Amino acid sequence: MPSTTTQELSSPVAAKTAYSKIPESKEELDWVDLAIVDLSLFDTPGGKQKLAAQLYDALKNIGFIYVINFGLSQEEIDTHYDIARELFDSPLSEKKKFRADLEKGEYFGYKPFGLREVKPGVPENTEVYNIPSVGQQIERPHPAVLTKNWAAIEKFSSHIRDEIVAKLFQLFAIVLELPEDYFLDFHRNDEVNSSYLRYMKYHARTPEQNAALDNIWLKGHTDFGSLTLLFRQPIAALQVRTPSREWRYVKPYPESLTVNVADTLQFLSNGFLKSSIHRVVAPPSDQAHLDRLGVLYFVRPGDYVKLRGAKSAVLKREGMLANEDGAGELTAKEWISRRVIANISSKEIEVEKEDLNKVGDGLTPVYN
Repeated sequence: MPSTTTQELSSPVAAKTAYSKIPESKEELDWVDLAIVDLSLFDTPGGKQKLAAQLYDALKNIGFIYVINFGLSQEEIDTHYDIARELFDSPLSEKKKFRADLEKGEYFGYKPFGLREVKPGVPENTEVYNIPSVGQQIERPHPAVLTKNWAAIEKFSSHIRDEIVAKLFQLFAIVLELPEDYFLDFHRNDEVNSSYLRYMKYHARTPEQNAALDNIWLKGHTDFGSLTLLFRQPIAALQVRTPSREWRYVKPYPESLTVNVADTLQFLSNGFLKSSIHRVVAPPSDQAHLDRLGVLYFVRPGDYVKLRGAKSAVLKREGMLANEDGAGELTAKEWISRRVIANISSKEIEVEKEDLNKVGDGLTPVYN
C-alpha cells in the first residue's frame, strides 16, 4: 500500500469532503485491462527485472499502465485536489491575473474556461493551471492558494519526479535492454525542460451540449512529452484506444495512478514505446452533473534533447532500429512547439501514429 505519511501544508486549505470519496459510477462500463506496476517490488531482489517483463507488451502495444504502491497516501493526493478546488472556486477576476500568454505558446499559469467554442454554442469546458517543475528557473507570480501551499507542491512534485518517474524510466530501459540510466539522462533535472504539475477542471455540461458533441469532450489524441501521470479521480470519463481500435474506459482503482507514454518517448524508442491514444468523454448519467477535477504531472525531456531512436538489441530483434543518418531529427523543444502551435489552431486532421509529421503543417492530430 502507498505510504501513510501525511503531508503538512504551510497554510492548509479549508477542509472539505475528499474528492476521492465521490461515489464511483454504478453503470456497467467497458473497462480496459491494463498492466499493473507495483513499485514496492522495485528495490527487492530481481524486482526490477520482474516488473520489466510485465511491461513489455503493455509498452509496445498500448502505452498505458496502472501504477500502485508509489509512496503517496490518498490523503496526500487529496491535499492537491483540495488546492485545485480552492483555486478554481476563486473569483475569475483574481485568476485572470495569472493568465498564461497562450497566444504566444506559453502554457505556465492559468488557462480560463470557455476560451473558444468547440461547436457553435458549446464552449470549451476545461480550466487549467500549470506549474513549472521543481528546479525550473521560471519566475512568475502565483495565486495565494498556491503560494501558501508551495512547500506541499514542491514536495509532491519532487516525489513524483524522483520516486515514480525515475523508477519507471529505469524499467523502460530494462525492457529495451539499455543501460538503466538511458532515459533518465534525457530528463535530467539540471537541464532546461518543460515538465509541470497541472491542476485541471472539466466543467459539467448540459445534456444538450453533450448531445451536440456526441458525448466526446476531448477527441482522441496523444500527449506531447514523455509521460503523463494522472492521479486517481473517481469520475469515469477517460478512455484509451486499444490495439484493436476499440475505446475502453480506464477504471479509477483506489490507491492507483494511471501513466501513459507520450510522443517524445515514442521517438526516443523509434516507435517501440507507444504514445498512447486516449480521449475524454461525457461522464455516465449518475456522474454527469459533477465537475471533474484532475491532478496530473507531465514529464518532458530536456529542451535540446535530440529525438533520436535508441540503438537497442530489442529494437534490432523487432526490426525497429532507426536510420543511421539521423536526418530530420527534431529537438524536444521543436516538437513540443509544433504541437502547441497546432493546438492553437482549430484545424484538425485524422491520423495514424505514422502520420504524426502532419503536426508540422499546423494541424492538430486526432484519432477516431
